[in-house]
Amino acid sequence: MTSYDLVIIGGGPGGYPCAIRASQLGMSVAVIDDRELLGGTCLNIGCIPSKALLQATERLEMARNLEAFGVLVDNVRADLAGVMRHKARVVTELGEGVAYLLRKNKVTRLQGRGRLLSRDRVEVSAPDGSFEVQVRKAIVLASGSKAATLPDLPIDEQRIVTSAGALSLTAAPRHLAVIGGGYVGLELGSVWRRLGSEVTVVEVLDRIASGVDSEMSTALHKVLEAQGFQFCLAHKVVGSRMEADDVVLEVEPMGDGARGTIKADVVLVSIGRRPATDGLDLETVGIKPDPRGYIPVDDGFRTSAEGVYAIGDVIGGAMLAHKAEEEGIALAERLAGAAGHVDYGTIPAVVYTWPELASVGRTEDDLKAAGVAYRVGRFPFSANAMAKARLEKNGLVKVLLADAGTDRILGVHILGPDAGSLIHEAVAVMQFGAAAEDVARTSHAHPTLPEALREACLAVADRTIHL
Repeated sequence: MTSYDLVIIGGGPGGYPCAIRASQLGMSVAVIDDRELLGGTCLNIGCIPSKALLQATERLEMARNLEAFGVLVDNVRADLAGVMRHKARVVTELGEGVAYLLRKNKVTRLQGRGRLLSRDRVEVSAPDGSFEVQVRKAIVLASGSKAATLPDLPIDEQRIVTSAGALSLTAAPRHLAVIGGGYVGLELGSVWRRLGSEVTVVEVLDRIASGVDSEMSTALHKVLEAQGFQFCLAHKVVGSRMEADDVVLEVEPMGDGARGTIKADVVLVSIGRRPATDGLDLETVGIKPDPRGYIPVDDGFRTSAEGVYAIGDVIGGAMLAHKAEEEGIALAERLAGAAGHVDYGTIPAVVYTWPELASVGRTEDDLKAAGVAYRVGRFPFSANAMAKARLEKNGLVKVLLADAGTDRILGVHILGPDAGSLIHEAVAVMQFGAAAEDVARTSHAHPTLPEALREACLAVADRTIHL
């Protein structure tokens, strides 16, 4: 029986970085994953293919509006088959890149499904048969998550789809109904709206992107509505039926009001994700998931079974690829005797609509609820020179700070062009406990979009220069 210091079940954004870092630190490592391409849900049917489609359709939208720049382009149209080839090419190249990184770092890749036999043995069910591997040091569970579904909406990935199906439609729906106003629903809704679909978002809460700062959520709602999105907020889906080529959704308000219907030829169920622990046989080693299915761990990622650890989506928290990556690297360093650490307060989140919405740290809603004294600095992109040059004037930067005695930045929220890139200056300065004054006195090249963050920090003390 082959043995390894570390065996990781799951080759996604938590598992493969954990494997690479552990190997760098001298451990022999094997990664078990049953997908043809490593990278998990993120690379295969999540973050990466969705961003490939978003990038393609953003360029389509830009081309349609080039006349505003004085550039004339005739007969702009989408080739959906070509867009899908672009998506497939990106996924394949990155998946092959992950496999190369494992080989480069001398990590063994075992293709198949992993199942716990004991605290030091794992079975691999491979395409050509099953075998066991021995574990000398630790087992890491990094099996990720899968789409949550609704009992009244049976998924067929053709008319009623999860995000996986919505990434592979062969034609733009006439009307796409999106159940769930979170990141995934808004992003995929954006893709298909640009490709010609009417898009209606049904959300049980009274606002979209519920985890973000409420002011920014409201601003994003207005922008998307101006782009053609329709929203049915504070409503839930209570039933469905097939009618010819359409799905008819029965919806009712969360409060008082009459039940109504929404007819769509494709319905995207995007209500979140749940941990993918089926088939791991957790009970074999005495691990009992919590009521929501997550694997409980301590602050060192230890499960209740000695020598068995868990990271990423299976332990809950923000279901973000980069959060899982940070946990994987931190765990590898801990197993090697180093001081691996994850600062959950500075993990950014991005909604890849256009404009993008990015955030890090506390929201104003959080600070109000906690009774924390804070100040706010805001600066609109309509007053930023580069945003004007790009005709990207929607949105703002919002900086939240602690009381006047510290001036420490507690949260930054950006709705605007390239917000997903701009947020990382805020992540860096927050990581080192910087104050708004530190950013305000840092030179920013002109004209650039990051100047808006500097101006928002100046605004905290009513010192903006360009507003």
